[in-house]
Amino acid sequence: MQTKQHTLANEYSFEGKGLHTGTYSHITLKPAPCGTGVVFLRTDLGEGKCVKALAENVSSTARSTTISDGEVSVTTIEHLMSALTGMGVDNAFVEIDNIEVPILDGSALPYAREIMKDGTLEQEEDRHFITIPRTVEIKDEKSGSWVRIGPAEEPSADVTVDFNSRVLGVQTAHWDMGTDFASEIAVCRTFVFFHEIEYLFKNNLIKGGDVDNAIVIVEYPTSEEQLRYVAEMIGKPVLRVTEKGYLDNLELHFDNECGRHKLLDLIGDMRLSGGWMNAHITAFKPGHTINTMAAKELRKLLQNK
Repeated sequence: MQTKQHTLANEYSFEGKGLHTGTYSHITLKPAPCGTGVVFLRTDLGEGKCVKALAENVSSTARSTTISDGEVSVTTIEHLMSALTGMGVDNAFVEIDNIEVPILDGSALPYAREIMKDGTLEQEEDRHFITIPRTVEIKDEKSGSWVRIGPAEEPSADVTVDFNSRVLGVQTAHWDMGTDFASEIAVCRTFVFFHEIEYLFKNNLIKGGDVDNAIVIVEYPTSEEQLRYVAEMIGKPVLRVTEKGYLDNLELHFDNECGRHKLLDLIGDMRLSGGWMNAHITAFKPGHTINTMAAKELRKLLQNK
């Protein structure tokens, strides 16, 4: 396991629309000095307009994670944060010229793949591993979700996803520092239930969503008219429902790809704790709200110990 801090070996640029706002943005990942962590710089707002990727800066968790500092906000940071973590990047500047990180293909793979080309650059200072003094558990009694963070020798995480869905069933996924993040986790795409799409559009969410960047789960019987209506809404030809209960826009990488994507999100959100945790994270029905609540609780615990 790496014991020194690492930064990017090169600069990497991406562009595309944001999943929720639909706005088009350009981002560039750049190397950063030891101790920087991950800092987002809004180049469209002027010089020095930045926000650190830390739990206390989380301002919204409505279907994605948003961080803010004064007038500076950046939304849907979780896939990029997961990629930086999974690829072993401690320090990076992220320049972005709009409010939302591009969704790209709905996974963290585009980021991971570019970083893999050059590897990472070892730095002089030791990596900051967060030592957990005691087990921390956050629960949401309404949803039944919980996240438990317990002391361990090195970082790892296990998730269980249960939406009471006949299509998904109960899915589990695991990550540790020995996992091939790019091929096992980063490749897994975001997902949405077909019956949620209209509601999300009407509530100004997933404006940039389409069948090119999301797995669509069809939980309930769906008519041809409904399929045509949603296809028109997202500007796509009519799609069909597969025998397994998904729209036929893509093929799954894994039977538990949706569970693995929830793990991808968890890794990205928990990085907001400020570094790598020597902890085992166990999560049931994780989501951005409870993930970031756990990261905030951990930050408070470490500040007060």
